Amino acid sequence: MQLSLEVILRITAEVQSWLDQVVIGLNLCPFAAEPRRNRQIRIHVSSATDEAELLGELQEELRRLAQTPASTLETTLVVVPGLLLEFEHYNDFLDLTDLLLSQFGWEGLFQVASFHPQYCFADVEPDDPSNLTNQSPYPILHLLREASLEKALAHYPNPELIPDRNIEQMRQLSPAQRRQLFPYLL
Repeated sequence: MQLSLEVILRITAEVQSWLDQVVIGLNLCPFAAEPRRNRQIRIHVSSATDEAELLGELQEELRRLAQTPASTLETTLVVVPGLLLEFEHYNDFLDLTDLLLSQFGWEGLFQVASFHPQYCFADVEPDDPSNLTNQSPYPILHLLREASLEKALAHYPNPELIPDRNIEQMRQLSPAQRRQLFPYLL
């Protein structure tokens, strides 16, 4: 499935808006603002039609990260608008991303963070506001450099409290704020 430039630009703008309003705007990731400001975040909109093709794109994006200095390219968001639309299927696919990292010797260098419109933590009801911390307009595979993450965490007080703070913040949003920040979930 080849996506038109117009569709790619629209999806990219939606993901950028989510980054700016939710991830950075609500400070869900205190480490995202600087690379966003410095234009070090790559957004790749996948046109993959099956999992094998998507794994090939992930391999290419991980290779790009490996070959590009962090000062130029810190992280990549692989947006998957045409696959993995069911959260359970997406979650199963994450096992394949771990195998890809292992197969190419990228364990310890990169990790994949997960975001999905239907994201649901284990043992949490689907409509629990805590799930909003990982809900996004499209399925997204966030490719992170482990060295950069470790460096950022070393200079951040009590990083282990970030998830609990984020969950509490999502629970304090009013229904109107949720509708404004997450219009794609309605």
